[in-house]
Amino acid sequence: MESTLLKLLDGGQAVDEMTSELCDFTLEQQNSFAESQGIKTTASSDFQPVLGKTVSYIVACVIFNENNEILMMQEAKKSCAGKWYLPAGRIEPGEKIVEAAQREVYEETGLNIRVTTLLAVESASGSWFRFVVTGEVLNGELKTPSRADKESLQAKWLKNLDEVILRSNDILNIIDIGRNYYNRPKDSKWHRNILPALKAHYKNYLRIVIAVRKRAAPHRVNILISEKTAFHFPTVEIHPGKSLHSTLRKFMVELFGSEVPQHRPVGLLSIEHSPSSSTSNATDGICLTLLVVFKPTLEEISFIGKCSWFELSKDVSDRLSLIVVTKNSTFPLNVVR
Repeated sequence: MESTLLKLLDGGQAVDEMTSELCDFTLEQQNSFAESQGIKTTASSDFQPVLGKTVSYIVACVIFNENNEILMMQEAKKSCAGKWYLPAGRIEPGEKIVEAAQREVYEETGLNIRVTTLLAVESASGSWFRFVVTGEVLNGELKTPSRADKESLQAKWLKNLDEVILRSNDILNIIDIGRNYYNRPKDSKWHRNILPALKAHYKNYLRIVIAVRKRAAPHRVNILISEKTAFHFPTVEIHPGKSLHSTLRKFMVELFGSEVPQHRPVGLLSIEHSPSSSTSNATDGICLTLLVVFKPTLEEISFIGKCSWFELSKDVSDRLSLIVVTKNSTFPLNVVR
């Protein structure tokens, strides 16, 4: 399990697990549980994420230049013409996250970029995700009004966003994340550059790395391992009609009972996604790996699922502990309305 964990901590590496076979709490099981409680189900048990049909994935690009100016584009769409926004748009069927980001930036600003890292993931439900990335400009010519088209009217490097009217203020938070990333001290402990790992999924999953300390051995970190079929990190199918907070909460209750010990999500360690171009056999699913930390010690926690605790070696414990206590060592998962 340590080798699998190290892949997740390094970021950008797919985990060698058959998620569909190892999922601990499928949508079918969630629906059965809801029905047993007299709650009407809101999603089909055989729900499958298909871009353009059942799910929407958005990319947003936060790019600064050496003058601390941010790259913005002026909207051409009738509903928001003349207003300003980040280069952003929907991922198209068969398109990878990085490919979509590069395409959107070129279409809306005229610049070619190299995506360097994910900055954040936002989710409004289990079927709408926005992947926030940053990168560096390679070449191209900044779009001027004379080159306006259906994608945008023009693009500019802006020092002060008060100079323009924004299409929406929903980008202000991710702009702040990008600005803090660009202005980080050289000796800061920000997460390393992380890009989506290329791995196909037929469903949307949330994989959780649950960490806890043992009172009897406080310098060693223990992680929770599910024992369904094979040892793996606990994994739940994301409910398409619920928030990720709801999905996580219900899964924690499934693992630990109704009195879930105090815990906090630290942030995301990785994203896995690799789509197919075939809508009849779509692999548009994603897998998000979330780090969760318990406040009580291991001796105070009991679980009801088929799980066990795995004690990490000192070196891996130290590395994971540093991530837990260091701000910005993971990238945020923001659940928005």
